[in-house]
Amino acid sequence: MNYGSLTRLIGTGFLVLLSSVSAAFTPEPSESEIESTSHYNDPLPTTVLVRVVAHRSLVLGHDVGGARVTITDVATGQLLASGLQQGEPGDQTQIMRTPHLMDEPLYSGRPAAAFSATLELARPTLVEITAEGPLAYPNALQRASKTVLLIPGHDLTNDGIVLHLYGYLVQVESPKPGEPLIAKEDVMLRASVRTLSGALVRPHSDWDSRKVHIYAELLIGDRIVERLQMFYAGEKSRFEAPFFVPLSKDAPDGISVRVIAADVATGNFGMGTAQYPVLSERLRSRKN
Repeated sequence: MNYGSLTRLIGTGFLVLLSSVSAAFTPEPSESEIESTSHYNDPLPTTVLVRVVAHRSLVLGHDVGGARVTITDVATGQLLASGLQQGEPGDQTQIMRTPHLMDEPLYSGRPAAAFSATLELARPTLVEITAEGPLAYPNALQRASKTVLLIPGHDLTNDGIVLHLYGYLVQVESPKPGEPLIAKEDVMLRASVRTLSGALVRPHSDWDSRKVHIYAELLIGDRIVERLQMFYAGEKSRFEAPFFVPLSKDAPDGISVRVIAADVATGNFGMGTAQYPVLSERLRSRKN
């Protein structure tokens, strides 16, 4: 055996000896360490707060029926929580007029409607959070959802997860939907326009009607026969436009009216509809 081989053999033996000694003196974990690691897989309570708001407006509160919120495990499809958002629409000055830094709360500085649930999570969980509202106005119901990764023990509070619903509440108020109209009469159409949170749309307000295209369409069947530009009526959020009722022979199944509010700058659009039977003008003369 030459000198190099002998040197390598001695070095290998020395490393084996050191490994054996090191293994012999490795301390066993204490009972407290074993106890702490045994809880790693225990579920942890995790609070999730959700806020449903009207896009570029306030929170959906009890004035508009609030919103329905569901939280679903994306991987399993299991429903983890569901309930209603109820409460106040929030402080208009704080939400609409006060400048904010990125990490400052926008909706939670003062009381505002929210939905809150505490989940028992044992692992990071990808969830889908879905909101529907406003519940008091089924014809204007909108839906939005987000997928969010939740980490056990890490609460989502303050503003929470914010879901934006787009649209307007548009309601035809006069003539009352379903009210018979007399042919050739001059009728004043009136409708109200609000944000989905119930805030009034009117000139020179935070929701300035001058920036919103508000108009009505008169239909016979599926055909538009007239388009009406609607103007602010000087009260609350009401808008109006006059129109002539067509002849009953031209509208044997009556007429329909749809009022549209469209703001392309914000992406908010809303529509209200109403149907009216049309009576012959001779019926009115006989009655008189």
